[in-house]
Amino acid sequence: MVEELVAAGVTVGSLGVVYVMAAVRVVKQYERGVVLRLGKLQRSVRGPGLTMIVPAVDRLRKVNMQIVTMPVPAQDGITRDNVTVRVDAVIYFKVVDAAEAVVQVEDYRFAVSQMAQTSLRSIIGKSDLDDLLSNREKLNQGLELMIDSPAIGWGVQIDRVEIKDVSLPETMKRSMARQAEADRERRARVINADAELQASKKLAEAAHEMAEEPAALQLRLLQTVVAVAAEKNSTLVLPFPVELLRFLERAQQALPPQQQEQPKPSPEEGRAADPMVPVDSVKLPDSGGEKTEFGEPGRAAGSKSGQD
Repeated sequence: MVEELVAAGVTVGSLGVVYVMAAVRVVKQYERGVVLRLGKLQRSVRGPGLTMIVPAVDRLRKVNMQIVTMPVPAQDGITRDNVTVRVDAVIYFKVVDAAEAVVQVEDYRFAVSQMAQTSLRSIIGKSDLDDLLSNREKLNQGLELMIDSPAIGWGVQIDRVEIKDVSLPETMKRSMARQAEADRERRARVINADAELQASKKLAEAAHEMAEEPAALQLRLLQTVVAVAAEKNSTLVLPFPVELLRFLERAQQALPPQQQEQPKPSPEEGRAADPMVPVDSVKLPDSGGEKTEFGEPGRAAGSKSGQD
């Protein structure tokens, strides 16, 4: 009798252990448990920790509440300005209602992925190429709204959508490169012309100042000589500006009259003083009498009547 009771107790204990092992579930911190009892949803969502269910009656489904990072496959499309592009993106989302994610949609991950691809194609067709390349923040917001609208009914919240890359055909890349090169060349020419304009204005101001003070031109000339001499060249070409000659001319005109007017020798005195002029060619002015000629040295000079 005692043996039968012991055996029965052992059997009951074993069945209890098996029942507890079958009924105990562990829900992790980042998960939530949705219980379906005989196929009917239990509104009480099980939180993290140890929880119990009825074996063979309840079915527990665990839903991950973490933010999911899902890449969106690259989509080929034609932009509004008729350019063929290939765009890929990444989407960040999380489940905010575990019961809705289990009941309302068969596979919320697959549903979000398909919705993201469809929305990405729609965004490509509505946008220009320049918007895809430079105005991505606005496109990301529009793409997020397009995906988030149906995802709310699935218990899913779209956290962020980012366009990763925009692939262009090689011909379009070359065309854009030529356009960028032409634009940079245009800006370089504008900058160069602006520099020339500023330099010409400064040179005009400098010329005006030097015209008022001619001594400044001579100082500038000396500075140029010093700068050229620093190169240690054997040949030095020195420009002599006309303005410096005009300065010297004005300085000469500014001298007192007594220094400017000096006695000039007569042409005859100049010729007599010149040793290169022959003595025979010198003639005295007429004195009312007969003309007298000077001969060579050592020859007697006489009158014309005596020679006759």
